Amino acid sequence: MAPFSPEPPVSGHVFRMPRKSGERWMAKWRDAGGQHQKVLGRAYTGRGRPPDGYLTKLGAQRELDAILATARAGRVPAKRARAELVTLAQAAEEWIEYLEVDRQRRPSTIRDYRRALRTKLLPAFRGGEVPIEWITVAAVERFREQLVYRERLAPATVNKYLVMLHGILKRAQRRHGLAVNVVASVERQPIRRSGDFRVLSPTEVEALGRAAGSTQDAAIFRVAAYTGLRLGELLALRWRDADFEKRLVHVRRSYTADEEGMPKSGRVRSVPMIDQVAAVLDGLSRRARFTSDRDLVFCNESGDFMDGSALRRRFYLARERAGLRRIRFHDLRHSFGTLAVQVFPLTDVKAYMGHADISTTMIYVHHVPQHDAAAKLSAVLEQATGVVAAAGGEDARPAQLSFEG
Repeated sequence: MAPFSPEPPVSGHVFRMPRKSGERWMAKWRDAGGQHQKVLGRAYTGRGRPPDGYLTKLGAQRELDAILATARAGRVPAKRARAELVTLAQAAEEWIEYLEVDRQRRPSTIRDYRRALRTKLLPAFRGGEVPIEWITVAAVERFREQLVYRERLAPATVNKYLVMLHGILKRAQRRHGLAVNVVASVERQPIRRSGDFRVLSPTEVEALGRAAGSTQDAAIFRVAAYTGLRLGELLALRWRDADFEKRLVHVRRSYTADEEGMPKSGRVRSVPMIDQVAAVLDGLSRRARFTSDRDLVFCNESGDFMDGSALRRRFYLARERAGLRRIRFHDLRHSFGTLAVQVFPLTDVKAYMGHADISTTMIYVHHVPQHDAAAKLSAVLEQATGVVAAAGGEDARPAQLSFEG
């Protein structure tokens, strides 16, 4: 007789999770189907009856009690729903919630994913109503071919949708026991990077600054090119981040999609404040208003965040007035990268630019022309062989010709 194996105890707790739009009450519990987590509602800390959609701690506990009672009775959602009954739309929503709550992805990233689901992924699978168990390799291949041949999307964009679908089904494997992640059998689009991009020389950066429509625009153009900060990081820069004594610019926050959060790398970093940047920031610090530690370095007339789209438009106008080549605002960051790799070790440049992988930093090494590479290699050969080559490429010493045969 097989030994008795008792069911794991059903238990859980509620807790508050801080979010940009306000705290949420969360429930976390374990039952026969494993461990689960769910958003119960917005946290209400005031007095009296909470508004619709808000919960007090007592209300959150009642929600959890109902979940646990259902779990102890052995009914859904305590046990995992069969995969064939779970639709792609449901699995996608669970994946989004997992990224938002568990993985703490940035709000702008979550918005991008939701937009991609709404406009591309779900419509391709009957609005997301297809059960995940019914999705086949052939169906995913048809989706990929539609993006490539009909919509003519870039390879990186096609791969983005495939990676999203893979993530949704991978999550469904853990949550609902989906047997196979069919996206794993679908090839990604090849991406060929030329390693070429456009940058400005220091002289051109100064010309861009002179052509700017305002002192502040001139300053942000120069700081972007001489620090490598991303646009969102520049918009979120505050005076407390400018350490004139240690000659450092601390990158602590980023402002994207109308929300302030952590930088793209998820980590705080520091960048050298070179003389040109120090001079620019010192000039801005002498303005009449918005110069306290908590104030933004680059701000609008009311001291609030600047409009990134409007700033880009002003950048294009300044670029045209200066007679410069067609480059994007982001290429100012590349301009810093090409300068930095000529001075600092690659590991330092990686840290300064907030790259997750050294391979990203390497693009600047490939971009910077090594004008003296031939001379350096020639010197090594001359030292090894004792043969000094003439300017024309011939041995400087009289040649001794010999014929055999």
